[in-house]
Amino acid sequence: MIEKQLTAIFSLFLSSILFSGVVIAQDTDTVTATVTAQNVAVSVADNTVAYGTLSLSGTNNTTLGNLNDSQTATNDGNVNVDLNIRGQNSANWTLAGTQGANEYRHRFCTTDCDGTPVWTALTTNYQALAASVAASGTQVFDLEIGVPSSTTFYTQQSVDVQVQATAS
Repeated sequence: MIEKQLTAIFSLFLSSILFSGVVIAQDTDTVTATVTAQNVAVSVADNTVAYGTLSLSGTNNTTLGNLNDSQTATNDGNVNVDLNIRGQNSANWTLAGTQGANEYRHRFCTTDCDGTPVWTALTTNYQALAASVAASGTQVFDLEIGVPSSTTFYTQQSVDVQVQATAS
């Protein structure tokens, strides 16, 4: 009997603790978060150079005094980019540092190209054209070609130049 009374008292005590109206306070807040996808893109205008027909060992360039056809690379992305440039072998001529038999020279300039140009030889590997170009920023450059000193191929050659953008 005492056990039943003790059990009843304990149950009543436990019930009063559990249902005594204990209030637990809560509050929330929000962290505002945003994100933008990185866009790395480049375009080149006018992106066409017609050097014309040149004699063996002949040269031509895009500066004001020659073709007047400077090229402009534009950062079309939304982050700073490094611009790189490279040349290519044609179907019949090899890109080289100097003109030779079936070897042509292709160079680029970014400094004082219409005055005293500083020419850099293109290679088939990417090399720096401009560093840390801001979004919508540009880099103007000129190109110079030198045809082989001798060749067995007198057909038009494709000597395209590629400009690449990489995130800075």
